[in-house]
Amino acid sequence: MTEKLEFSDPQNFQTLAGKRNDNINELTRVLRGVEINSRGTVLSISGEKEEVELAKGVLIQLYSLISEGYPLYRTDIDHAVRILKANSRAKLKDIFLDAVYVTAGRRVISPKSSAQKAYIEAIRNYDCVFGIGPAGTGKTFLAMAMAVAALVKKEVKRIILARPAVEAGEKLGFLPGDLSEKVNPYLRPLYDALHTMMPFEKAAKLIESGTIEVAPLAFMRGRTLDDSFVILDEAQNTTRDQMKMFLTRLGFDSKAVITGDITQIDLPGGQRSGLVDARDVLKDIKTIKFCSFTRHDVVRHPLVQEIIDAYERRDPASKKAAEKPG
Repeated sequence: MTEKLEFSDPQNFQTLAGKRNDNINELTRVLRGVEINSRGTVLSISGEKEEVELAKGVLIQLYSLISEGYPLYRTDIDHAVRILKANSRAKLKDIFLDAVYVTAGRRVISPKSSAQKAYIEAIRNYDCVFGIGPAGTGKTFLAMAMAVAALVKKEVKRIILARPAVEAGEKLGFLPGDLSEKVNPYLRPLYDALHTMMPFEKAAKLIESGTIEVAPLAFMRGRTLDDSFVILDEAQNTTRDQMKMFLTRLGFDSKAVITGDITQIDLPGGQRSGLVDARDVLKDIKTIKFCSFTRHDVVRHPLVQEIIDAYERRDPASKKAAEKPG
C-alpha cells in the first residue's frame, strides 16, 4: 500500500526530514520494508500495510513533537519506532518531552523508551529504586541526571556515587599508587557520566568541596547518609552483605538508586549477587520500586542490541534471569 502525508510547516518539515533527508533515510533503514519519497512537504510511504502504518505514526508524532520545540536527533527515529512497535497507542510526547536536566551544551536529557519513562517516574516518587537490565539502557545515566537535577533544585545537599571494586575484592592495598590511583579505574565510568551533566570545572569544584562524592562501595560502611542522592552502580557485583550494608546507610531526606545487570555478575567463587538477593528479599516492600529493562531499551549504538541478542541466544539462562520480574 501507499500512503501520503502532507505537512503544513516547511521549517518543521525540514527538521523532521533532517539534513540531506538523514532522518527519513534512518527511518527506512530501521523499517527495511518501507520506501519513503519526498516532494516538497509531501511524503509518499510505500510498503506492507503494517509497516506503512508504523512509519506514518512515527512521522506524525515526531512532527508534532517538533512543533512543540523538541530538538529532534537522528537517534530518536530508532527509539520512536521501538516504542510504537511495542505499543501503537503510545504517546511519544509523554515520553520524549519528560525533560530531566539540560546539559552544558543545552541538550535535553529525556527518556527514550517507555521503560525509561517509568524509571524516571519511579525515581521521582520512591526513595529507593532498583534499575535492572542490560548495558546501554540508560540506568546509570538517567539516575545521574536525576541526581544532578535534585542537587540544582536543592532537594538534596550532596550526591554520592558508589561502585564495588569487585576485581580487587574491595581490598585495594596490593594495587600500585595512592588511594585515588587504586580506585579510579573502577570509578571512571561514574566520572564520565557526571561530566556529561555539567562542565568539567564545575564538577571538579563540587567534588573538591564534597558536594559530589565518588567512592568505592567499601567507603560507605559505618556512615549514615542524610540529605543525599545516592547511586550504587554495577550492583550485580555486590555481595549480599555489601548490599545490606549499602541499603541501611540511607538517612533522612535521602534517595537511593541501585543499578545493575544480573547477566554480568563477576563475583568470585560463585557467590550469590547482592542485587539478585535484594530483588528476592525486598520484592514485597511497597515503598521500594524495581524497574526492569530489556534489550529493547538499549539506547547505545544499534550494534549493542545485536550483541546482546547474540549472547542471549547462546545463553538462554542468562536471558531468563534478565527478564525475571522483580
